[in-house]
Amino acid sequence: MSDHAPPAPAGVRLHALDNLRAILMWLGIVLHVAAVYTTHPMPNVWLDDQRTAFADALVSVIHVFRMPAFFILAGFFSALLAESRGPGGLLRNRLARLALPFVIFWPILWVLTSLAALLFLNRLALNQWGFDLAVAANVPDRGVSTMHMWFLWLLLWLCVVTAALMRLPRHWFAPAGAVLAWVARRPWGFALLALPLLAATAGYPRGFIVNSGSFLPPWNEWVHYGVYFAFGLMLHGQQAVLFAQFQRRWVLFAVMGLAFFLLSVLVTQRHGPLLLGAYSFHCAAWLWSFASIGLALRFLSSRHKLLGYLADSAYWVYLVHFPFTILSGALLYQLPLPALLKIAINITATTLVCLGSYQLFVRHTWISQLLNGKRHPRPRRDLPGAAGGLA
Repeated sequence: MSDHAPPAPAGVRLHALDNLRAILMWLGIVLHVAAVYTTHPMPNVWLDDQRTAFADALVSVIHVFRMPAFFILAGFFSALLAESRGPGGLLRNRLARLALPFVIFWPILWVLTSLAALLFLNRLALNQWGFDLAVAANVPDRGVSTMHMWFLWLLLWLCVVTAALMRLPRHWFAPAGAVLAWVARRPWGFALLALPLLAATAGYPRGFIVNSGSFLPPWNEWVHYGVYFAFGLMLHGQQAVLFAQFQRRWVLFAVMGLAFFLLSVLVTQRHGPLLLGAYSFHCAAWLWSFASIGLALRFLSSRHKLLGYLADSAYWVYLVHFPFTILSGALLYQLPLPALLKIAINITATTLVCLGSYQLFVRHTWISQLLNGKRHPRPRRDLPGAAGGLA
């Protein structure tokens, strides 16, 4: 295999990255479902009576690379869009695809999520369905937050800042981009890239970032996710080299990422040096992000029917899945079923509801136009006999 695979020609869809983005979106369902069944404390207070350490492992593994890979892809596609439409086109597109959906759907989803959480809390405290606000008296008041849509909110402002900076002379940023590209090509580059993440998260418990959900995110979140986003911006210009590197070394990246992840778990569980555990975690995040991109480029480079549909529906699924994971958890609460079976049922039910609502209310409507920039035509239903007559 050549070390310099040519970048995708202008206008050619990168199905591998679309497919990866679809998988990462669906893993959001898995993550939020598993959080209901963890044995360790989680930010959510709605927890099932059946717990399993497998849920803890599932949350930890997904959490390592899902958002890092997401922000890398977001930076890559932002650079791709700016190349074809310019900074103004990038800004207009992101205002239409990120800001407008946030304004429309955030109030609705905040209400639905609050109601679903209250239902679950009533089941926990009173063992009955209801909306008694008294059960939330001992729940920490986090106020009005961006909820799971924090990613959309932060990405919007990263794109706004990017569009503004792209209007400045390019040579101002060329040296920084060249250094970042040089580091990314080095076998030890991940270790250096983990340092700014360590600096941003050092003040958090165990050195891992905890998203605030604030409409004014702290600087730590800007730096932490901004580094991944900036890497994605650079990746677009260096894809000929780095895509080939990711494909060629994805197994090595995956194995090394596993080693750093296990080291992070071991250090954390044994209350070892805080910075060592956090640094190992950040190294694993970079390595598994590289591995996931390489894996997608290697095996998912064409449009698959199922993954293509998941890619089309991914934005909608991301928006609406969260309250359904809570509601499904409330429905399964106290049922005499193993935790693993409850996890499987919840994931399946939430996935089916999200995809079903997408098919019925989104795919062929203005909502698809709003979220994805296109509306899929409804399949033709020709009258019987129109193509040859009745026998």
